[in-house]
Amino acid sequence: MLRLLLLCGALGCGAEEAAPLAFTMLQLTRVYKGSSMFRGNASLNGQLSHLLDEQSVTQVLPLEPPDAWARRQDEVNAYLKNFRQLVQLFNMERPTDFTQHLCCHFGCRLFPNGTTQSFYEVTLNRTAFLSFHVPNATWQLRWPGELPVAAFAQAQLMRYPVTTQDLQYFLNTTCVSLLQAQSASTGTLSGRSRAPLVLGLILGSLALLGMALGIFLCTGGTC
Repeated sequence: MLRLLLLCGALGCGAEEAAPLAFTMLQLTRVYKGSSMFRGNASLNGQLSHLLDEQSVTQVLPLEPPDAWARRQDEVNAYLKNFRQLVQLFNMERPTDFTQHLCCHFGCRLFPNGTTQSFYEVTLNRTAFLSFHVPNATWQLRWPGELPVAAFAQAQLMRYPVTTQDLQYFLNTTCVSLLQAQSASTGTLSGRSRAPLVLGLILGSLALLGMALGIFLCTGGTC
C-alpha cells in the first residue's frame, strides 16, 4: 500500500488539473426601436480588469497610466457613438418594434502544458449564431437551420481583414502572448500589462462586427 501511495504521489494520482490562464471579454448589446444599450467586461487571469457600461468603459485594475487610459476611453466612446448612430440610421429606414440581443464572447486560454485555445462566439437572442474558426480565420454559421440573415452576416464579416486576419492575429498572438507573459511572472498581474492594448484592439475589431450585424439587427431580419 505504501508503494502504491508513493507511486500515485509521483504520478499525481487524484490531483486536480491546474486551471488555465485566460483573458476573456464579454460584450452584450441590446437594440430596441433604434436605441442601443451596452454592457460588458474583460478579465485577465480571473480578475476583473475592465467594465463596459452604457456609454463608457472603466479600468478596474490600474493597468495603464491616466493619460494613456484617457485616450483609450476616447476610442471606446467613439466606437459606441458610431454603433448607436448606425442603429438609428437603419431604424429610420426600417423601423422595428421587437428587441434584439447580441452577445460576443471571446478570448484565449493558456494551459499548464503550454497549449493554447482561442475562441470568438456570437449569439443572437440567446441562440448560437456565428463563431470564428481561429486556425483558418473563417466565420462559421452556428444558427440551427437555415437563416438568410446568418449567411449575410457571415459574408459581410469575411470581407474585412480586421474581422478575419487581424482578429486571428489578436487571438493567436496578442492574446496568447499576454498570458505567456503573465505565466512567466507566476501568474500575477503586472502594472505593465498589455491588457489595455488588447482591449483597444478587440474593440476596434468589434466596430466592423457591429456594422455587419447592425445591418440586419434593425431590418426585421431581411437582407
